[in-house]
Amino acid sequence: MNDGFDIYTIIIIVLAVFIFLRLRSVLGTRTGNERPRQDTYVGRPQPEQPKDNVTPLPQRPAEPVGQPAEPAEPAGDRWAGVAEAGSPLASGLDEIARADGGFDAREFVGGAKAAYEMIVTAFAAGDRKTLKPLLAKEVFDSFSTAIGEREGRGETVESNFVSIEKSEITGAEVVGRTAQVTVRFVSKLISATRDRSGQVIDGSPTEIADLVDVWTFAREVPSRDPNWRLVSTEAI
Repeated sequence: MNDGFDIYTIIIIVLAVFIFLRLRSVLGTRTGNERPRQDTYVGRPQPEQPKDNVTPLPQRPAEPVGQPAEPAEPAGDRWAGVAEAGSPLASGLDEIARADGGFDAREFVGGAKAAYEMIVTAFAAGDRKTLKPLLAKEVFDSFSTAIGEREGRGETVESNFVSIEKSEITGAEVVGRTAQVTVRFVSKLISATRDRSGQVIDGSPTEIADLVDVWTFAREVPSRDPNWRLVSTEAI
């Protein structure tokens, strides 16, 4: 059988077919209908970057500079529970709302309460880093000087908030390009100042003290910076 396939030829053909089928099963075949390969990173949402929102006071929505929005509601309804209709306070709030369409008095009071507690606590702890973005420069310099003098004497302050009994807007106006809102706070606080030896020299570590503070917050209305800062304080 010289003209036919010998046994070795048959074995070679079988091996070739086997190898071909194995390669085909592993690599697959292209039909022309395959979906294009996608970059798995394209279109993936980026992680949200931390916001440098340094003050808890409410923020206004972005709006074109120099184009203030008008109040969306009549003043009598807009300031219900905050200011009596037709009062000087209501007029002042109207003025701020005309300059800053995102201003909401009720949200402002909530933010001011949070800022009040944060500032009082940071001042007691001598935390200048927390205080700086919350205060106008003159107020920060005054607070920082007082902290420095206290540190120089080796004194420490223990301060714990019990509650903020009341917070109400008592004044509102626009002076030049600056909106100003004054808030009266009535709070309860436990506070004690100790000397180098740990002796209490002011206040009490156990007794609750009643405080009444009148603070004024301000921001430049045309500015894109939405943060309000403390510009003056008064203890009553």
